[in-house]
Parts: sequence; C-alpha cells; structure tokens
Amino acid sequence: MKLSDKTALIPVDMQQAFDHAPWPKRWNDKVDANGLSLLSAWRGAGRPIVHVRHDSVEEGSTLGPGNPGNAFRPGFEPQNGEPLVTKSVNAAFIGTDLDLRLRRAGIDTIVVFGISTDMCVSTTVRVGSNMGYKVILVEDACDCFDLADSDGVQIAAADIHRAHVATLRADFAEVVTTAGIVSRI
Repeated sequence: MKLSDKTALIPVDMQQAFDHAPWPKRWNDKVDANGLSLLSAWRGAGRPIVHVRHDSVEEGSTLGPGNPGNAFRPGFEPQNGEPLVTKSVNAAFIGTDLDLRLRRAGIDTIVVFGISTDMCVSTTVRVGSNMGYKVILVEDACDCFDLADSDGVQIAAADIHRAHVATLRADFAEVVTTAGIVSRI
C-alpha cells in the first residue's frame, strides 16, 4: 500500500555522540546505511522530512550544543531548507513545535527512525500515536545500547531493541523495514 502525501519522515537523534564513550555498545551496524537510504528515497520523492536533534541541557553531556557529539552523523544533516526541531527531553513533541509544524503541513502519518529505539525513538512514537498521528516505525533503521538491569546484569542491545519494537507494534505503530517502506513511496 502506497504512503499518502500526508506522510513525513522523522529522523530522531542521528548524532555523532553515540559512537563514543560514555555511550555503551550498540548493536545495529546498518543503522546509518538504512537511515541514509530512507533520507535518499524521501528526498527523491520530494516528501517532507523534519529532523530531530537532542540538545542536552545536562552539564557535561556529549549531546550538549557546541560539543562535537551534538553534530549530526555524516549525511544526516538537514538539506535544502528541511526543518530541524531541537529537543532536550526524550519525546520530540515535548517542548518543541513539531506538532504545530506537522499539522500546518497537513501531515497525518509519521515515519520514525533513529537512536535510540528504547528511549527517544520509543517516546516519540508513543507520544505521536497518543496525539493522533498514524505512526510507522522503521525497525532496521533504529539502534540502541547494551544496558544493565537492576541487578547489574547486562541486557544485550539487540534484545532491548526487539522488546521495545514488540511493545510499539502492539499498541503504537506499524513496524516496517527500510526496504518495505521505501517500496511504498
């Protein structure tokens, strides 16, 4: 089924900080290639893109404005006037004008990908769904980190990703692959 003209791509926090300490190990070595494929397809079709960047307000954060880690990963920078929304919390809709931008553009469906699946991507998907948008999550264009549970036992990033995608699929979003969504443009 083709995507409607009222569909926007929302790359979330595709930033350089996530490649360096103190960030833990990630699992998806195809996150950049898949994300760049999405951007290329969207741009080629002339469809709307709204970039989201995390501008941390926490002292010493690698995601703080002016720090090298705050910069976009190579190829993920907004181009040709594509709008940028900056946030300081997990959800791209909280404390930003993302909802206003999307509604003014007549957008009713958002396609979301980025870093990290279990935090800013998941929160953006959940809030967007609760606000009435049809949400599509591109699971193979997301990434997350190994994390310790309350007993200090490491949970592999791939397992965290899989659990969060399952939860989002159950109630908040249609879940697709990069190839699957590109074929619908």
